Amino acid sequence: MPAIIGRKIGMTQKFREDGTRVSLSVIEAGPCHVTQIKTEENEGYSAIQLGFGAGKEKHLTKGERGHLAKAGTPLLRHLHEFAVDEVDVPSDGDEAAGELTVGDIVTVASFEPGQKVRVTGTSKGKGYAGTIKRHNFSRGPVSHGSHNVRGPGSIGAAAYPARVFKGIKMSGRLGGKQITQPGLEVVETDADRNLLFVSGSVPGAKNGLVIVRPA
Repeated sequence: MPAIIGRKIGMTQKFREDGTRVSLSVIEAGPCHVTQIKTEENEGYSAIQLGFGAGKEKHLTKGERGHLAKAGTPLLRHLHEFAVDEVDVPSDGDEAAGELTVGDIVTVASFEPGQKVRVTGTSKGKGYAGTIKRHNFSRGPVSHGSHNVRGPGSIGAAAYPARVFKGIKMSGRLGGKQITQPGLEVVETDADRNLLFVSGSVPGAKNGLVIVRPA
């Protein structure tokens, strides 16, 4: 099963042959350059590092520029590691499938319709939110002088333990977290435009970075 880095373009829909409608998330996936292959002997674990997105020299540190120059790849904005069994490519001629080397390119051609994937992204940040919006609390009465319309209600105990327990659902920062959406299906691929169409919605806003892995 393949894995790849991309960015969320938006959403659309498609009608299947039986007439059913399916909502699709459009992901610009790749092309991703293999920038490093980590081994047990050198790094203590096995992994494949992919790079995605054209970067500018001023946006990269000196160490990042040297790392990419050593790999012989162009300047890339985003680097991410994958397990060895998560990244593979179809066999091409004498080259065995799944054997990647530094400098190789991973594209959406590795995906096929019907495959199950999980997509990781950063959810939309919505700032400071109350308990009704953040935790789906119900509001209180709005008549007869009620002062608890949208308040959280009681949060503590009595004289003992005289404190608020950790993990109580309260108001606070909503969104802006790493979310993984499992169980998505690859419906269609467009290798010419580096597009991947998956069923359902994926985390994040438009142009947000996403990681596509096998389910």
